Amino acid sequence: MAKNYPAFVNATAAVTKILEKIKIAATPDRFTQDYLATELGFPGGGARAFIPLAKKLGLLGSDGTPTDLYKQFRNTNSSTSKAAMAKAIKNAYSDVYARNEYAHSLSRADFEGLIVEMTGLEKGNPTVKAIAGTFDALKAFAEFKAIETEDPLISIDKKPADISHDDGFSDVRLGLSYTINLVLPKTDDVSVFNAIFRSLRENLLRK
Repeated sequence: MAKNYPAFVNATAAVTKILEKIKIAATPDRFTQDYLATELGFPGGGARAFIPLAKKLGLLGSDGTPTDLYKQFRNTNSSTSKAAMAKAIKNAYSDVYARNEYAHSLSRADFEGLIVEMTGLEKGNPTVKAIAGTFDALKAFAEFKAIETEDPLISIDKKPADISHDDGFSDVRLGLSYTINLVLPKTDDVSVFNAIFRSLRENLLRK
């Protein structure tokens, strides 16, 4: 029984060329083998494996219809395009990211080592090299910081506190206390946390 290896194509060089063509070509109603051959200029058998890869990436639906992610990748705004590819890579390689959430930051040797560990294949196996080569080709079009560093979400619950209310009802004391729930972004950059807490201190915690 065939093993469920991470996404790959053997003609890894074709991945780069096809993605470059996709960015400048019109979006088709359906991305078919005929479109790949006649419109994008890739009739070879090695390029045919791109369509199953694109479906795993979430760039194409199961029927070959380009998705919103496909259209975002084609966006002329570089950051939007690169963020879309970063999301696509995490779609296709969710099993890899389950092992290492910073897989895209690994060296080629370390990434291949991770694939060897996951698949049980031997180091230097052509499939291991094809998986790593495909991942590298896709990664060249991606920017992961765009989806790793998100704005922190802050919610504030207001509750009665102890502040005098001077309107003739001297026995009534009203006010607000705040419970701040902070969801921090996933990052190892200490400066990000410093900026968040500095902003809290300056804007919310001053008396």
